[in-house]
Amino acid sequence: MTRRGQPSIDREMRLACRVAGYRHRVTVDHEAPQPVYQQIAAILRAQIEAGELVPDRAIPSESTLMQRYGVARETARKAVRVLVAEGLVYVVQGRGAYVAQHG
Repeated sequence: MTRRGQPSIDREMRLACRVAGYRHRVTVDHEAPQPVYQQIAAILRAQIEAGELVPDRAIPSESTLMQRYGVARETARKAVRVLVAEGLVYVVQGRGAYVAQHG
């Protein structure tokens, strides 16, 4: 809870991000009917299509996805597997997942 007239910490962080020129962080909805792993895959897909994640560079690690979206390791793995199945990402054993070359 916040006191009246005082913004929450979350709101202050968003304001600070806007001032610094950063976009608002996209989050997942744990209560939505769409599974969380599909939501994460959609976020990563959009970042790949927008050029934020470039070919032959690593996507966020499983640990990073776990922390960023508050999910279990298997949920993060399922999101990556979706992108691998779509041909957007490839996995290098022991190194991580990388954005595939387009077209």
